[in-house]
Amino acid sequence: MSRPEDTLPPDLFYNDSESRKYTTSSRIQKIQSDMTRRALALLSLSSPSLVLDIGCGSGLSGEILSQADDEGTPGGPHVWVGFDISASMLGVALEKEVEGDLLLADAGQGVPFRAGTFDAAISISAIQWLCNAESSEDSPAGRLSRFFNGLYASLRRGGRAVCQFYPKNNEQKKMVSSAAVRAGFGAGLLEDDPGTKNAKTYLVLTVGGGDLDGDITGVVRGMEGVDVMDQRRKAKSKKRAEDTRGSRAWIMNKKEKMERQGRVVKASSKYTGRKRRIAF
Repeated sequence: MSRPEDTLPPDLFYNDSESRKYTTSSRIQKIQSDMTRRALALLSLSSPSLVLDIGCGSGLSGEILSQADDEGTPGGPHVWVGFDISASMLGVALEKEVEGDLLLADAGQGVPFRAGTFDAAISISAIQWLCNAESSEDSPAGRLSRFFNGLYASLRRGGRAVCQFYPKNNEQKKMVSSAAVRAGFGAGLLEDDPGTKNAKTYLVLTVGGGDLDGDITGVVRGMEGVDVMDQRRKAKSKKRAEDTRGSRAWIMNKKEKMERQGRVVKASSKYTGRKRRIAF
């Protein structure tokens, strides 16, 4: 069975009919509730906070954020702001009169808020949609870069974000987590029920502050490269050793920067950066 994000862009897939079907399904409500509470547990909020809900949809997660601590929302009730690319989903949220403020926006174009606005952020079943490009003028790498750079800026120092998503494969999982690390986040992956059809992947992100040695997030284990400081030192060492102008490393680094900017870049091959023989 094809994945929703492989069929249509989210603003077209979640039309009026699909939005209502998604919101009224008791099965989806239960899954969304469980994943939101799991994300909140990973955020470890101890007091009412200002939370950003990325891909908020019809406000299913927001309704939990608005609940008091004794209703199962740690540190709640929280004040929240949500944004989504689907006008139909936001229309359902307005009909339900959810307590959060809502904004129509595309996460792949960035996070449109002032720097340091939010204490924390959550995203449930949304960021895998950023791994698809809707036109030849865009790219998944560019969309992910704009999103994570914008998210990093919008969180206060010491803030944390938890993004639950459904990666298609390990390559996509690595692409998402690497984009977050390049944006400056301390990052770790946590997977519930791995190897089953009920597997849920959570990307846990921190913004500066605290102890940056070892397991940055304090809640995840086993992610390759979770020590971002070590990873950056290795990258700088490799850059000094290889990154001379015109070298393969220089070319690959330049192409990577262009991809993060959302520009179309020609595919690399074994000939990329190879010196050509002088023709007489």
